[in-house]
Amino acid sequence: MNGLIRLVCAVVLFACCASAGAQAFPSKPLRIIVPFAAGGPTDITARIVGPRMTELLGQPIVIDNRAGATGIIGAELVAKSPPDGYTILFGTASVVAINMVTYSKLPYDTLRDFLPLSPIMTTSTILVVHPSVPAKSLKELVAIARARPGQVTLGSAGTGGTLHLPIEMLMKSAGVKITHVPYKGAAPAVTDVVGGQLTGMFVDLPVISPYVKAGRVRALAMASPKRSVYFPDVPTTKEAGYANVELQNYYALFLPARTPPDVVGKLHDAVVKTVNTPAVREKLVGTGADPLTMTPDEFTRFLRADIEMWGRVVKAAGVKVD
Repeated sequence: MNGLIRLVCAVVLFACCASAGAQAFPSKPLRIIVPFAAGGPTDITARIVGPRMTELLGQPIVIDNRAGATGIIGAELVAKSPPDGYTILFGTASVVAINMVTYSKLPYDTLRDFLPLSPIMTTSTILVVHPSVPAKSLKELVAIARARPGQVTLGSAGTGGTLHLPIEMLMKSAGVKITHVPYKGAAPAVTDVVGGQLTGMFVDLPVISPYVKAGRVRALAMASPKRSVYFPDVPTTKEAGYANVELQNYYALFLPARTPPDVVGKLHDAVVKTVNTPAVREKLVGTGADPLTMTPDEFTRFLRADIEMWGRVVKAAGVKVD
């Protein structure tokens, strides 16, 4: 009888411990993997949301930059991490959608290897040049490229990404030759544009807005469906005569596939509360972004459609990376 009592007590104790363990998430620091260089728009955004998520989750969040190969290095790391909620990918359209249709040998499949948690925001892309460049408009830049084939140099955050594709679209639409210079993230490319080593680049507003406002780069066009409320005097690429040179980027959080539903729920709740925190929202809007959240199911449907859309765009632009 005593043996039976001890067995029952042991089973009850195990069940209580298991239940406590399940409720303990998170019980250690979390990592947000930013697959681009420090100082770029993805990194800036991660560091805006990280502190508030830390407060809500009660554990430190470490921002871990793993730059290279248009985000592939960092994304692969997360895809192969344990599905326990402690390793999170801070992805962009380049990483989770465009790479799917530009790389023939991608070491991950977005819809198979990740659980889309939620977007954080969408942002517009702007074409800027160094002030020494004589072009005051997109048409004038095209005229320079036509007169000097290959001498106009535009940087990007990596081959095949959201900041590279507009270059290919522009060359195809305008019938000119421009030299593409890929970097391991937007930040080092921006540094070279500001320093005059590059003619310019297409770049997301969060990282470039301060330089535009300070006059250290000149804005020529918004590669978005409408003008930005932050730079209302900058025309869209469509208004400049190049309607096909258009895109919208988004920044979002992803977990490894098969992350437990209770962990997903807790992280999603923290993300939504973070984005809706007035101080965080103000900072996001201040970078030129539009804050946005979705449920995992909504975001998954959005991603399927986005991958299909970029497949059509990439095919039309003739971009393929082996």
